Amino acid sequence: MDSIKNTANLLAKTYEESSITLFDSTMCLPDKAEIISILKDIQSLFFPAYFASVKTDNAEDFAQELTSTIYYKLKKQLDRAITSKCSSDKSSGEILERFISELPQIHKLLIKDVEATLSGDPAASSCEEIIFCYPGFYAIFVYRVAHLLYLEGIPFIPRIMTEHAHSMTGIDINPGATIGEYFFIDHGTGIVIGETTIIGNHVKIYQGVTLGALSPRKGQSLSGVKRHPTVCDDVTIYSGASILGGETVIGKGAVIGGNAFITESIDDGSRVSVKKPEHIVKNKKNKD
Repeated sequence: MDSIKNTANLLAKTYEESSITLFDSTMCLPDKAEIISILKDIQSLFFPAYFASVKTDNAEDFAQELTSTIYYKLKKQLDRAITSKCSSDKSSGEILERFISELPQIHKLLIKDVEATLSGDPAASSCEEIIFCYPGFYAIFVYRVAHLLYLEGIPFIPRIMTEHAHSMTGIDINPGATIGEYFFIDHGTGIVIGETTIIGNHVKIYQGVTLGALSPRKGQSLSGVKRHPTVCDDVTIYSGASILGGETVIGKGAVIGGNAFITESIDDGSRVSVKKPEHIVKNKKNKD
């Protein structure tokens, strides 16, 4: 049919003329499904009682076997990512050695995040419920794993991981963000945490919070520039608040009220609230 031939011809021309790589028989990108599978394996490694089919009473044997599986599955995906972008002078083996050796530390951080959630959420009945059910905790888990690979300069894979968590939870944490211990996300839907955000220890964030850039209009020229805020230790940020700008610092122990819009630094221990809006209520019987 002429329409098929004409369409194919036009598309082929677009492939050729585009500055973006659109057609390349040699390109071999990481497999998204396999990356998600690796995340599930790491989740099982960290919390086997909840997510793994444990067939041995020997915890070390279990951990060693699953860690080996993660190593070889991830190596294949790292090789693809590094080759496709030619962006790393490190071998996948070097990166994996560091990544695997850091997993126990990430595991300990996540236990602290569970403890922070239990102490901060009166609706949480147990640590077990948090690990098995809470979307905020799942988003933190994925972020902490992805952040290790981000620090190694690995393309694609950290973003695949955090965008998967974003799609599952509605929580968007860029893998480049720096987040301290005892981090607690309550409810979580609609939270956005930008790439250069720095978050201290014992910070609590509610749904709909944005830790973003003041203006993205300069695009790629801002790459590598700190454009997202710093949130110091012991800060609570309530729902719907927007905190913007790389020079904006929220001081230690500050409390940011719901729907606040902040583009300047806030002193330690401050309480920020939005003036109560005026409500106009019209009863049906008094309607003009």
